[in-house]
Amino acid sequence: MNTKTVHTFCRYCLASCGIEVTVEGNRVTKISPDKQNPHTWQDFCAKGRTANQLVEHPRRILNPMRRVGDTYVEATWDEAFTDIAARMNALIDADGPDAIGLYYGNPSGFSSSNIVFMNGWLDAVGTNNRYAVGSVDQNAWHVVADAMYGSLVMAPVSDIDNCDYFLLVGTNPAVSAWNWLETVPGGWRRALDRQRHGARIVVVDPLRTESVEKADVHLAVRPGQDWALLLAMVKVILDEGLEHEQDCTELATGVAELRMLVAHADLDDLASRCDVARTQIERVAREFATARAAMVVTRTGVSMHLGGTVAEWLGHVLNVITGRMDRPGGRRFEPGYVDAIRLGALAKAKPHKSRLLDRDMVAGAHALSELPAEITTAGPGQIRAMVINCGNPVVSGPDGAKLDSAFEQLDLLVAIDLVQRESHRHAHWLLPAVHWLERDDLLSFTSAMHDEPYVQYGAKAVEPPPGARQEWRIFTDLAIAMRKPLFGAKGVNGFIGATRRVARLTRRPSMEFGPHWIDRLLVATSRKFNGRRVKWRDIMANPHGLVLGEREFGHFREALRTEDKKVHAAPPEFVERARELLAEPHPGPPEGYPFQLAGRRNRHSMNSWLNELPGLHPSGKMNEVVIHPDDAAALGVTDGDRVRVFSAVGAIELAASVDDRPRRGVVVVDHGWGSRIFDPRGKQAPESFGVNRNLLIDGGPVDPLSQTSALSSSYVGVERIG
Repeated sequence: MNTKTVHTFCRYCLASCGIEVTVEGNRVTKISPDKQNPHTWQDFCAKGRTANQLVEHPRRILNPMRRVGDTYVEATWDEAFTDIAARMNALIDADGPDAIGLYYGNPSGFSSSNIVFMNGWLDAVGTNNRYAVGSVDQNAWHVVADAMYGSLVMAPVSDIDNCDYFLLVGTNPAVSAWNWLETVPGGWRRALDRQRHGARIVVVDPLRTESVEKADVHLAVRPGQDWALLLAMVKVILDEGLEHEQDCTELATGVAELRMLVAHADLDDLASRCDVARTQIERVAREFATARAAMVVTRTGVSMHLGGTVAEWLGHVLNVITGRMDRPGGRRFEPGYVDAIRLGALAKAKPHKSRLLDRDMVAGAHALSELPAEITTAGPGQIRAMVINCGNPVVSGPDGAKLDSAFEQLDLLVAIDLVQRESHRHAHWLLPAVHWLERDDLLSFTSAMHDEPYVQYGAKAVEPPPGARQEWRIFTDLAIAMRKPLFGAKGVNGFIGATRRVARLTRRPSMEFGPHWIDRLLVATSRKFNGRRVKWRDIMANPHGLVLGEREFGHFREALRTEDKKVHAAPPEFVERARELLAEPHPGPPEGYPFQLAGRRNRHSMNSWLNELPGLHPSGKMNEVVIHPDDAAALGVTDGDRVRVFSAVGAIELAASVDDRPRRGVVVVDHGWGSRIFDPRGKQAPESFGVNRNLLIDGGPVDPLSQTSALSSSYVGVERIG
C-alpha cells in the first residue's frame, strides 16, 4: 500500500497549526505537528490530531439523502438539485426571495471558497434572510471595529514579545491559545516567557481558570459586568492624567466625550457593580497606564452579555488612550498579503432591517435569536425554506427548543454537513460536504489576522468520498439549477457552463471556473514584500508555509477606514449605551433563580462542532455543572450528584462538580454539548453527547448594539434530583 506524507494546516480555528498527515492508500493513519512550519505548530492539540475521525465517522453522509417518512434514502445530486430548486423557486414565485433563509456556522469561516460562493448564491436568490453564528459570540467585536476603525474586519494583533503588562479580559489563552480574530502562535507560552522576564499578567474572569493559575493578579469580576470594571479603569486614567496625550489628540477623536462620560460615573458604584474592590481597580489601572508597554486583550467572555459591546469598546479605548496602538508591546495592524479590509468593504452586504423587530444586520447577518419567530410568524417575508450551511444553531444559539420547533414547521429544510446533527433532524435533504482534510484551501482573507506576514497553501490529504461535494460547488450548482445568476451577475452561469465544457474537452479540471481562479487572482494582486509580490510558485514551493517578512509597525494609521483617518474613541451609540447601563439598577438575581450561568473553554472542544467525537474525550467525560463548595453545601449537593439546572425557558439535568474555581453565585456549564448524531438510514438510535446548556437561555433580551444574547450571564436555579 502506498504511503505518503502531506504537509498542510489545521482548519478548526484561526491558529491554523501546521500539520503533517500520514496517508496510506486514501486513509489518514496519523496526524502530527509539522515542526518544519516556520510560523505555527506550537498550539497543536487533540482536535487536529483526531481530525480524521470525522472523515471516517461511521454515520457520515456519503451521498445526497432525501427524507421519506421518518428515514432517508440516497439520491443523486441531479435529483437533489432538481427537487430543491423547484421547491425554492415555487416559494420565491409565491412570496418573494425572502421566503428563503440561510444560516452558516463556524466551519464555513475556515473555507474561503465556502463563504465566497455561499454569498454568491444568496445574492443570486436575492434573500435578506441571512443568519450566522456571529450573534452568538462575535458580533460585538465587529460592531466595535466598524465604529472605531471604519472596517468590520480590522483586527489589531498582539505584540506579545515586547509586552510588559497583559490585561486579559474574558479569555483563557492557556486553554484556547492566543487566537480568536487574531492569532499569535504559541502566544501563551510567549506571554509566560515575558512574565519570567518581569512582565505582569492580570486576568479578568469570574472563574479561576488555567490562565489565572499562572497570572500575577486575578480580578474575579461578576459575569456581565466587565464593562463596569473597564469603565472604572478609564475613569481612573483620565481623572489622574495618565493618558497618552499625543494619541489622545492626534490619533483619536472623542476623548472629550469620554471625559464627560466618566465624569458622571462613580468609582464606588462601578466597583460595586463588577464586585471588584475599588482599590484593586485603581491599582491595576495605574499599573497598566504607567507600564512601559502594555495591552488589553478582550475575547468572547466579554461579548456574550447584554453589555458586551460596551465592554469590548472600553477594552479598545484603554489601548488607545494609553498609547498602546501601533507601538511595541501593544496592539498593531498586520496588513497580510491580501488587503482584507478592501475586500471586506467590497463584499459588504446591503443594509436590511429584520421583518419583525426592525433590527439592522450586523456583519452581513441577522441575529440568530430572531430566527424562530421569522419562521413561525405569517406574513410577507416569512421564511418558509432554510439552508443550514455547516452549522448547528439549535445547540449554538439561545432557546434551542424554540428554534427546533420552528425548523419542524418549514416547507423545506436543507442541511449541508458531514453528519446529521441536532439541528438537521427535521431536514428534507441532507447534502454531504467534504472535510478540510479532503479539500485545498488558501485562507487569504485571514492573512491580516496573523501576528506576522505568512502564507500557506492548505493542501488536501485525501480524496473525498465520490458522492460528497465541496460547499462552493453545491452553491454553484444550486444557483444554476434554480436559474438564478450566481453573485447576482447576469451571464455568470453561462460562463461557468462554458468553462466546464472546456475542462471536459481538454481534460484539464483547472479550466473550470472555481475558487482556484479567485486564489490565483488574489495572489497575483497581493501586497509587495521586499519590493516584490508573492508568487504562486513561491507558495507551492513551500508546503510548510512561508513567512513573507518581518513584523512591522506603522501600518495601523494607513489601515483606518474612518473618513478622518482617526480612531473614533467615543462613537455616540456606545456612549449612550454606557449611560443606559449606568442608569440600570445594580445587578441581582430574580426570585427563584439565584445563580448566574457562565461558560468556559475546553481545549478539546470547538463550540458545537466536535463534541460528538468520542476520540476527543477518551475518559467518557461530558459537560457537567460546576458549583462553588459553599453554594453546593447550601443546596445539599455533593460532588457527582445529579442536579437539575433550570431557567424561565428550559431545564437540563447533569452531574455536579463541586469546585472552588467559579466565584460564589456562579455555576458553569460548558457550551456546545447536547447535540445528537443521527443515523439517517434509520437503523440505529441517535448518539447523544452531554446536554445543551443553551436551552436555558432566553433569546428575547439582547445587547442592542451587537444583538448578542446573554449566553454567559443569564440567571438560573439549581436543585438536587432526588
